[in-house]
Amino acid sequence: MAGYNPYQQTGYQQGASSQSHFAPNGAPNQYGGTPQSGYGPQGTPHQDQGYFPPQGQTNVNNNGALGALAEQADRMSLGGDAAAAPYRPNKKKNRHVYHNLEQPAASMQSFGGGAQGQHGFMSTDNSQQMSAGHPYAGQQVTQAMNQFPAPANAPFSPGLQAPSPGFRSQPQQVPSNAGPGVSQGKVDPEQIPSIPRLRDAATQYYLDNVYPTMEQHIPPPAAVPFVAHDQGNSSPKYARLTLNNIPATTEALATTALPLGIILQPLAPLQEGEQAIPVLDFGEIGPPRCRRCRTYINPFMTFRSGGNKLVCNMCTFPNDVSPEYFAPTDPSGVRVDRPQRPELTVGTVEFMVPKEYWAKEPVGLHWLFLIDVGQEAIQRGFLQAFCQGVLLALYGDEPEKEDDGEQNGAAPEIPRRIPAGSQVGFVTFDRSMYFFNCNAKLEQAQMLVMPDLEEPFVPLGSDGLFVDPYESKPVITDLLQRLPRLFSRQKSPEPALLPALKATQAALAATGGKVICSLSALPTWGPGRLILRDKNDLHGIETERKLFQTEHADWKKVANSMVQSGIGVDFFLAAASGGYMDIATIGHVSAISGGETYFYPTFTSPRDVQKLTKEIERTVTRETGYQALMKVRCSNGLQVSSYHGNFLQHSFGADLEFGSVDADKALGVMFSYDGQLDAKLDAHFQCALLYTTAGGERRVRCTNTVASVSESLPEVMRFIDQDAVVSMIAKEAATRMTERTLKDIRNALTEKTIDILAGHRRTSPSGHPAGQLVLPENLKEFAMYILGLIKSRAFKAGHEPSDRRSHTMRLLKSASPLELSLFLYPRIIPLHSLPDNSCFANPETGHLVVPASIRALFGRVEDGGAYLVDDGQICLLWLHEHVSPNLLEDLFGPGHTNLADLDPSLSSLPVLETHLNAQVRNLIAYWSSIRGSKALTLQLARQGLDGAEYEFARLLVEDRNNDAQNYVDWLVHLHRGIQVELNGGRRKEEGEGGVGAGLEGAMAGLSNLIGR
Repeated sequence: MAGYNPYQQTGYQQGASSQSHFAPNGAPNQYGGTPQSGYGPQGTPHQDQGYFPPQGQTNVNNNGALGALAEQADRMSLGGDAAAAPYRPNKKKNRHVYHNLEQPAASMQSFGGGAQGQHGFMSTDNSQQMSAGHPYAGQQVTQAMNQFPAPANAPFSPGLQAPSPGFRSQPQQVPSNAGPGVSQGKVDPEQIPSIPRLRDAATQYYLDNVYPTMEQHIPPPAAVPFVAHDQGNSSPKYARLTLNNIPATTEALATTALPLGIILQPLAPLQEGEQAIPVLDFGEIGPPRCRRCRTYINPFMTFRSGGNKLVCNMCTFPNDVSPEYFAPTDPSGVRVDRPQRPELTVGTVEFMVPKEYWAKEPVGLHWLFLIDVGQEAIQRGFLQAFCQGVLLALYGDEPEKEDDGEQNGAAPEIPRRIPAGSQVGFVTFDRSMYFFNCNAKLEQAQMLVMPDLEEPFVPLGSDGLFVDPYESKPVITDLLQRLPRLFSRQKSPEPALLPALKATQAALAATGGKVICSLSALPTWGPGRLILRDKNDLHGIETERKLFQTEHADWKKVANSMVQSGIGVDFFLAAASGGYMDIATIGHVSAISGGETYFYPTFTSPRDVQKLTKEIERTVTRETGYQALMKVRCSNGLQVSSYHGNFLQHSFGADLEFGSVDADKALGVMFSYDGQLDAKLDAHFQCALLYTTAGGERRVRCTNTVASVSESLPEVMRFIDQDAVVSMIAKEAATRMTERTLKDIRNALTEKTIDILAGHRRTSPSGHPAGQLVLPENLKEFAMYILGLIKSRAFKAGHEPSDRRSHTMRLLKSASPLELSLFLYPRIIPLHSLPDNSCFANPETGHLVVPASIRALFGRVEDGGAYLVDDGQICLLWLHEHVSPNLLEDLFGPGHTNLADLDPSLSSLPVLETHLNAQVRNLIAYWSSIRGSKALTLQLARQGLDGAEYEFARLLVEDRNNDAQNYVDWLVHLHRGIQVELNGGRRKEEGEGGVGAGLEGAMAGLSNLIGR
């Protein structure tokens, strides 16, 4: 039937307009949800939800937010001509050993892709973009690159892509009522830098293109999946420099105000299609190293004297080449066997190391599951869920296949989920400790009780406590299934955690290993008992920072002992009814030991069971090492100034120590100058991680990164890695939480943002009017990320439980750039307007067709809409109160026609044969593969019904919420600060704005700008 819409609601009219409405991507809204006037680009919204703060909506007329902003811009003289600036390439020849960073720049354009001569409040310095005539654009695909699904084409640059809806915005329009201070100018909502637009464009580009690590020096956005081709420079998945073109002097770096550092994630997981990390064995002599600075052999070392001398790329010391490693060089000085030597061609490699690198005999990883069997764990279903998660992690969810084994007269073969040689053990605790012997020769596990909490010891030998999980599968399965019943009659509300940790440290002292601990109540029993410290009397004052650190000497001692024994600890904490858990103290053990804390502030069974079990599975099955040491080396002229992350360092300059290290952990390293860099040479960085693999091999993983050195600050600004800069600032800010007040940190973040943007303005080519906000091409979204950081639970103003702040603080310190990017700005997909072909494989390429995301702004939310929101920690399915009944039936099955029919404890979608159901399940599966350590499970946020809708409102980071400004106000705030800084009138003093007392008068009424 022509014009028939199967999802049109009967008897409900969402808007007065009779026109056909379309989804943001231009496709008809298949669910008939005619957006109510105001949530689209036109009209004023009718908003009756009480949980959103009052604010104006963004629209393209002068009425409302942007109209008020245009009036404010008129008074502030924001606008003017943006003339094209000539580009003058540096005259440097043969300054790199194997690569060249110099590239021509594109012509200047107005922000958003408008023609030259357009004017506005905001402009992007497109002089930093790469030209379409890139020297590598026509490069042939080499034989080594044929294994990848796509060739290494020209570098991704948003300014070079063809205009398309949702990516390149339309030219700015000239307002009819331009004020006297503006010749032309108006703020278009599409002109404001958009993180979703950047991500979507980069995602589409890297579906068809490989990232070559030597040919392109601006890594893809961290939240975008890509295949990297290692050409000697390590993939940005392992190491991301904040500046890929480094200033030659410390004075030049200070002018930019940018941090010089590197974000390291040494065990980052590979993506399908990427080359495996080579593992090299040089026998008893070990890998070649520089005799002076101890740098490991890498692709940037050179050979002289016919191959007899090895020149270190860090300290330039000429080393004698051992006879075992000698090979002649060709006339150009390159070893003839270079193509066959991965250590000379690949940026990330692993070396097997001899016994001199051993601290103890390497063995397979020993996992010890320390399980809380107290009253809260049993009553809330946490104990049963944790046991399910351990079974899933060890054996998967596949049904047992015993028929084949019985017919052949042999035990069935069980697929291993942890490496051969790994062993597991089980200990439970409440007011006592219970050790279990799971020897495969037993029919049932034997339990030994340890009531002594003052001096606990291990009553079992290593042969009984630690067993092969696949040889003892029947015993372990029976034990984990019986545990909830076994302790159901014991009413012990107060667990004794610290004695249990001491016992596990004693059990693993000889071998090292990993502890997986569950806890469901504040441990108030026995030695190391904790008390309620957060009584709401310290919030908002200077002493609040004491709540974010432990002052308990015994807990600090246990944490240090864990690291010295090569033991990492992961905690799974389920707060009873959102109660206090003192994560600052308990999480200190996991942070120092290199582990992770999973926090469930309001654990509810069965809603959170799937999330818990999947995260336990992730913890056990991801790549994990233990007994780890890390050393970071850099070129002459630079030195390490500080580290930011979760680790133990006894003194500055000493190696970083980790009880365990895994694929999801990252840390930041800051550098400073101890001299002047030579602009004719590159700057080199090497991270060496010495660790024992889960399979029991002692290895060193070397990550090598190179950067150019330049005396031209505009050249420096062209090669900024935005995600690395944001990660470094976030990690440093989180480190300061135990030293400074939260207000001081928020002010410092504001000051840093103004300094960076003002530094760019000083170094950018002339041609921009003084009243125009100019953003670096590679830092367009930087301001939004910092606003998201200020709004995070770690730093936000107002009341926030100290447990939440402490947990977020440690998350920021250890999060990878991918996880941090999503955490600061979530991805949001409207489900009610999905095109028919989205979320299915492209028949030509086989890649999933990913739908366009929308900005985190309530003005983008439509009446009757359904939205999937993911910040890397939780995933919300937000449903408008007037959502279509047909949409609900397509998603959840027949009979679910209104929100009240849905199960609030739902954590996943049912498997249905409807088109929409398949689309959303495919999207969730895709998102699950491109996020950090947290499992992706659904949580319903039904408007007017679920408390999770408050979380949805908090995740709309472009709105005014979390006691902070909205995005537009924030940009105006920064712009005024930049203007004062450039005029020399800015004083860095205390104050919420962070831009000095001299600006207070100018900032009066700023919070009321939107909605004026």
